[in-house]
Amino acid sequence: MANSASTTATHGGEPTRRDFLFIATATVATVGAVATLVPLIDQMNPDASTLAAGGPVDVDVSKIGEGSQIVVRWRERPIWIYHRSKQTLDMLQNTKDTSLLSDPDSKAMQQPPYAQNWHRSVKPEYGVLVGICTHLGCIPLFFPNPSATTPVANWIGGYFCPCHGSKYDAAGRVYSGVPAPYNLPVPPYHFLNDTTIRIGEDPPNNAWNFDSILQL
Repeated sequence: MANSASTTATHGGEPTRRDFLFIATATVATVGAVATLVPLIDQMNPDASTLAAGGPVDVDVSKIGEGSQIVVRWRERPIWIYHRSKQTLDMLQNTKDTSLLSDPDSKAMQQPPYAQNWHRSVKPEYGVLVGICTHLGCIPLFFPNPSATTPVANWIGGYFCPCHGSKYDAAGRVYSGVPAPYNLPVPPYHFLNDTTIRIGEDPPNNAWNFDSILQL
């Protein structure tokens, strides 16, 4: 796991509430092996000047194994990149999943138009999400595998926020009846080639303002 300086935004002095939640949640993920949160990969981190400028970040997704997720930073926010399996993609289209969701068709503008689809991404097999709960800004945990009991009953896989119990599926779509009001945001991004994602830049001939999302 990368050190806290590389995973948490600092704000000139004392840590903010979000910094604390980020650290606390990361600690929970480290202790709880069932969470299977993949640590941030140092070789994929952009340099400090790129982060400070808020510029695009390039990521080689060929190194992400199927069923695994990595975390990178963009604009001092955690960005999840999840290599989804065929089983996961099938579940995203299954009524067992969609019947539980508050916004299964992603009608709320929490994603760019080119990701307003059932998988909420440019390519179905790669999910790209801002890893911040839309309730109070906590950092949800990654529980990709279906389970009868973990982290909650009848879990079908996705993201769980331990702070107040908000749940999201593997496309970041929020469940009904939880505190979080919206799906997880999708940042602007596109594929430079078959294996490289550029986060922070729209595809050619597309223009979308990330600041127009409803809630981050």
